[in-house]
Amino acid sequence: MSQRRPVPRLAALDGLRLVAALMVVCYHYLALSRSWGHNPVTVFPTLHRFAEFGWLGVEVFFLVSGFVICMSVWGRGLGDFAVSRISRLFPAYWVAVPLTALVVKKWPEVTSIRGWDDVIVNLTMLQAGNNTRNVDDVYWTLFVELKFYVLMAIVVLCGVTYRNLLIFCGVWTVAAALAPSLGFPALAAFAMPQYAPFFIAGIAFYLMRRFGSNALLWGIVLFQLLLAQRYIDYRMASNLGHVAAEHLPSWPVRLIIIAGFAMVGAIALGVFDRVQWRWLCTAGAITYPLYLIHMFIGMTLIHHFRDRLPAPVLVVSVVALMMATAWLIHRYVERPAGQWIRASMKRGIEDVRLNTPARRKARWRPSLPAAPEERPLHSAGVH
Repeated sequence: MSQRRPVPRLAALDGLRLVAALMVVCYHYLALSRSWGHNPVTVFPTLHRFAEFGWLGVEVFFLVSGFVICMSVWGRGLGDFAVSRISRLFPAYWVAVPLTALVVKKWPEVTSIRGWDDVIVNLTMLQAGNNTRNVDDVYWTLFVELKFYVLMAIVVLCGVTYRNLLIFCGVWTVAAALAPSLGFPALAAFAMPQYAPFFIAGIAFYLMRRFGSNALLWGIVLFQLLLAQRYIDYRMASNLGHVAAEHLPSWPVRLIIIAGFAMVGAIALGVFDRVQWRWLCTAGAITYPLYLIHMFIGMTLIHHFRDRLPAPVLVVSVVALMMATAWLIHRYVERPAGQWIRASMKRGIEDVRLNTPARRKARWRPSLPAAPEERPLHSAGVH
């Protein structure tokens, strides 16, 4: 029996996460007027032109998420998938929500807290589903991620195989393409036509990583890249405003999206397997808490100290402070709390399994082995 070669950690994927996070940070600090009280183009005339496209880091996040979540569900049951997602998402989030609320309450300069009831509801991460205001505007992406997890949970229930994931990608593509014209709000809400191309392409890229590239998978990626162009004007208007979006060229947006696809594709094909810098692991680890805390806390600090420090020094200092705080949250909250949540939830799931009668297999339908191309392989090394 041949031994499988050790699979290298995808450190480049961690680096891409950090780049995406810093793109969003730069967009909020350098392109939006809320921090400065006026158009920051007068403060950063050159950097502003690049920073105003930093919102595309969210699209890169969704692309990476499709890749990583597809990896994380392989060989796992529904309970294990739920444990992995809850223990990953909530510890840092439960720190970010009250921390942001306290800073904004102390200095209501760029935004305000409408009521502590909103803060409490935000702790569930389901506030967007019941029209409760987000404590921080970046939390809208978390609800998009949660809906993606619900869709992936359906795949887990059906069985995570190469074939089933291809069917899932096809069905989701059709649903996302038709949802805007069918008039079913629930379908549009879960099909997420604006963001589905990135998640689906990420799934296809992971299948390339796991089973090798082929024309079918490249066809899925190309199709998603084309579909992603449909909502570029919408995303520009929602992030930059209709007036600014009308005067800005769309080609930089298309170029950044293509670059994101190309980067994840290169990672899937193993181009960056030799990149194993240890600091990239830390960079990937702090990305999520950095994303959660940077916006309103950082913008409030910039607004509060904008007349006391030179603008470049202030922005660099706030970014450094946010990254250091993100590391502290990861080291002293995410890691220990995540381990405790995983252990506690696994004990609860085991109780459910022990107290749930096993279903008997029908004698007339023998179980068949999985097709050779669908048998589980080892994880590619990203957690």
